[in-house]
Amino acid sequence: MRSRTAIWFECKIQYEKMMEDGLQKKVVETYTIDALSFTEAEQRIMEEMSSYISGEFTIKDIKIAPYGEIFFSDEEMADKWYKTKLQFITIDEKTAKEKKSSVNYLVNAGTLNGAVKNIDEVMGGTMIDYIIYSVSETSLMDVFEYGKEDKPTP
Repeated sequence: MRSRTAIWFECKIQYEKMMEDGLQKKVVETYTIDALSFTEAEQRIMEEMSSYISGEFTIKDIKIAPYGEIFFSDEEMADKWYKTKLQFITIDEKTAKEKKSSVNYLVNAGTLNGAVKNIDEVMGGTMIDYIIYSVSETSLMDVFEYGKEDKPTP
């Protein structure tokens, strides 16, 4: 399990996909990619997807992803992405009151329990007190990390 901090963008791609019944269907799929700007995100997602989609495709939306960090997994069965919300607990030194702050993460795992395990694995190496507030499966197809050769199979 490793984590990487970057500027992440969610990109929605629309294209004609051959379905299992042999019919073509227009689909919209969401991918996440790291980039320095919207322009670079658009360029990178076009490059990544052009070798996997035969025919034309349209970028329907690009937005800054709502998570601060991504936890990747090297497990073979880790084929899903989970949006998680963690609450960090700190003590205000002046008032001695407990203060909570929330951060969203994207976690790669094969199951919901696997996502929780991966969070605990990464966060267990820190001295930060945290609570896993929520974990939900996303519709993300894949995440493209800059400099990695991981490719999707649409």
